[in-house]
Amino acid sequence: MENLAAGSVRSVNVSRCKGGRKTPCANGATIEENRGMAGDAHAGDWHRQVSLLAWESIEKARAMGLDVAEGDFAENVTTEGIDLLSLPLGTRLRVGGAVLELSQIGKVCHTKCAIYHLAGDCIFPREGVFFVALEGGEVKPGDPVQVIALGDGTCAHTPPEALEELAAAR
Repeated sequence: MENLAAGSVRSVNVSRCKGGRKTPCANGATIEENRGMAGDAHAGDWHRQVSLLAWESIEKARAMGLDVAEGDFAENVTTEGIDLLSLPLGTRLRVGGAVLELSQIGKVCHTKCAIYHLAGDCIFPREGVFFVALEGGEVKPGDPVQVIALGDGTCAHTPPEALEELAAAR
């Protein structure tokens, strides 16, 4: 197999409430199969079980003067060294002990959420990515993030209406 993209986990973040920043977990957390991050408000039976955002995206926001850090954009996993936005839907990643499949790139922000009001901007609708948890496992800072299979641009877990909504918003 040719060398595929790789990076690392910079932070693992969880929140019991939707619509706000997530708290970094120094010792990591568990991703549950077909559910998402244990203890997180966004975990459940849907196509956006685990959210990832690149540290490089957060650095761009910081360069614009925003006082933001890991978890401030409500991402479950802050990655470093891997270009998440270049990955097609259906791409599978090994993140620590879990296997995830890319189910959505970006999101529609219907209202200016709490993150927008707290941070002054929300990069997540443009640069955040979502995954379903195919295999559960422990994830902690420093763990590798490895592409194990590039997708074909589709994901069976993603409802067509989610893709239509994204396309209409762009």
